[in-house]
Amino acid sequence: MAFVPIYILILGFTIIIDYFAGLLIEKASGKQRKWFLISSLFANISVLCIFKYYNFLNDNLSSVLNQFNYDTPFPALKILLPIGLSFHTFQAMSYTIEIYRGKQPAEKKFGIYALYVMFYPQLVAGPIERPQNVLHQFYEKHTFKAENISEGLKLIAWGLFKKVVIADRFAVVVDKVYNDPRHFEGWPLIFSTLLFSFQIYCDFSGYSDIALGTARVIGFRLMKNFNSPYFSTSISEFWKRWHISLSTWFRDYLYIPLGGNRVASERRYFNLFITFLISGLWHGANWTYVIWGSLNGIYIIGENSTKNFFNKLYLSTNFFSKNRKAIGLISTFTLTCFAWIFFRAKTIQDAFYIVEHLFSNLQSSFSQLKPSNLGTTQYDYIIGFLALIILLCIEGLNSRISVNMWLKRQNLMLRVSIYYVLVMFILLFGSFDLQEQFIYFQF
Repeated sequence: MAFVPIYILILGFTIIIDYFAGLLIEKASGKQRKWFLISSLFANISVLCIFKYYNFLNDNLSSVLNQFNYDTPFPALKILLPIGLSFHTFQAMSYTIEIYRGKQPAEKKFGIYALYVMFYPQLVAGPIERPQNVLHQFYEKHTFKAENISEGLKLIAWGLFKKVVIADRFAVVVDKVYNDPRHFEGWPLIFSTLLFSFQIYCDFSGYSDIALGTARVIGFRLMKNFNSPYFSTSISEFWKRWHISLSTWFRDYLYIPLGGNRVASERRYFNLFITFLISGLWHGANWTYVIWGSLNGIYIIGENSTKNFFNKLYLSTNFFSKNRKAIGLISTFTLTCFAWIFFRAKTIQDAFYIVEHLFSNLQSSFSQLKPSNLGTTQYDYIIGFLALIILLCIEGLNSRISVNMWLKRQNLMLRVSIYYVLVMFILLFGSFDLQEQFIYFQF
């Protein structure tokens, strides 16, 4: 329990630093502005590094020193990672950076700024907001609006459907295989990897929907964080649709300052790789996340460097030309799933074991897909895949027409019936295991 006030003190420290840094940056000129910005960024990054990366760096230093029979001079810290630290740290940094760039005036009221950093619907797992989108909303008068309540509750229900009906049900199989992968090979590894790709999507986008819906109920609008990413036909498109608030954060505050697309191709590829490498490290202090980020960087570089070749291939071959979208969708999903192996695996050794045995004994390992072998039941298989089909159909339709706008045009009886079915589906088939926290709470 003593950890809670310590966490509040740390939050208070960074909030005070950033609040005054914003005021000083706005008033200062020349190099002073840059030093105030650097001071603010240093305070935020230092807190993040101590809580999230200190033991990781210390363990790796110890491993290197042990090779030369030396002991590390730094002790390990027994500390917990505060929930949502990475999210509100990045949101705080976006505030001072935007003031420095002259795109946002400094907030004069301390309470309003503190509310921006700690706005409860998106505090623990995003979306990572920009000051231009949120700060002005705290000055607006928010009155009761039935439309806000309706829109918000629909988003919350849809998020709960993703989380408790799909994500938590798939988590049983994924945990069974990935927590001890050396007991499996072939189809169970492939199957659990595919399930994890949908588990993490439904888990995180479900949280984002709940966050957006909660904010909408009380009259606030937060940025959309997901846009049907598994319907992407390229890796670059995937990252425009997945965790949009984070990917645009790295684009605006890391990739573009490094030079972005304004430099020679070799430097641009380096910028892309560094951006994705750091994005991977942002997710956690583990080499598995570093490899996951690096893989996505390699994917993007490969896509950019071979774009002209594949454009010519699609134009020159009738089969590829007709099936270009399907080929892009399947290849993008496959590459993304492969990268998810490193994201989900507990250790690098586990990840490489899964990769090495992914296609081993495919014929004999098929029998291991029986629900009893994977810690689940046939009932859960049926409900999980039925719910997944519903999700994909609705997201597929939403890419062509707005399902929400379509619902608004229908008569009251049909709308109420659809909402009733959704709520009953959640209540009857939801997996309400309180131990299944949202995956991104750990970041």
